[in-house]
Amino acid sequence: MAILIDPPLWPAHGTLFSHLVSDTSIEELHAFARTAGLPERAFDRDHYDVPQRRQATLVAAGALPVSASELVRRLLRSGLRIPARERPERLDAVLLARWEVLLPGAPQLGRDLLTRWSEEHRSYHDRAHLLAVLAAIDRLVSAGEPSGAHPRAVVLAAWFHDAVYAGVPGGDEEASAALAAALLPGAGIGGPECAEVIRLVRLTATHRPMAADAAGALLCDADLEVLGRSTGAYARYAQSVHREYAHVPEAIFRDGRARILSALLESGSLYSTPTGAALWEGSARANLTAEITALRSAG
Repeated sequence: MAILIDPPLWPAHGTLFSHLVSDTSIEELHAFARTAGLPERAFDRDHYDVPQRRQATLVAAGALPVSASELVRRLLRSGLRIPARERPERLDAVLLARWEVLLPGAPQLGRDLLTRWSEEHRSYHDRAHLLAVLAAIDRLVSAGEPSGAHPRAVVLAAWFHDAVYAGVPGGDEEASAALAAALLPGAGIGGPECAEVIRLVRLTATHRPMAADAAGALLCDADLEVLGRSTGAYARYAQSVHREYAHVPEAIFRDGRARILSALLESGSLYSTPTGAALWEGSARANLTAEITALRSAG
């Protein structure tokens, strides 16, 4: 657990730059950077860019010098590494390419949805989350999980499931379902398929599909994939959720979050597909248990 810095190998602006990272948390990295007097503009998603002239000062302040390859390995293990495809400058292109395959006749609808997913108040429920859900659906389907009578509806529901996000449990899902009902018919999606999208979006309020609901199981498991990530990646998710509720008093947030996570653990299996359970159940339960313990200890 450390602040790490690699050698100044990266040329830009007439000098060489190092990367300064934490293998514990982004909050630790920001705190170290503030103490060292690094400007906020030097932060780039998961690291600070540091000019060569500052490296020795930062090492003296406690940053551990490592090779560039070791820095990347430690950052990847921590779960704090932001993959290139999840960086804001890449996300739009990746997601719009997916939308074009999904619904080629409605490019403006795809752009409008991405505008919603890009709202400034979102820290976790953002474009990176949307891409993660879509990728999880792909993974489950490729493993043989069925997607119901309207496979495209599952993917459309992923695009709409947090399209409205104001931090109101139940209300956000209902508003997102209403948005799908209003916009999909104009894009050529009507009848049973549109009704299925609306149903699936509403289902993400509880993540409790019925036993025979293959489409619901697929979407809900994909939405909860984040719970089963590595310890470091889960910590990044939890910190992002915390930032979305920065307006809530800390004690109230801790108590509410612990209650929600405890209810999840006590409700039975977190995942409804055999593949989802095999891939993520064990890690998810360990992650939730650790976060609940931390929340209650902090309280």
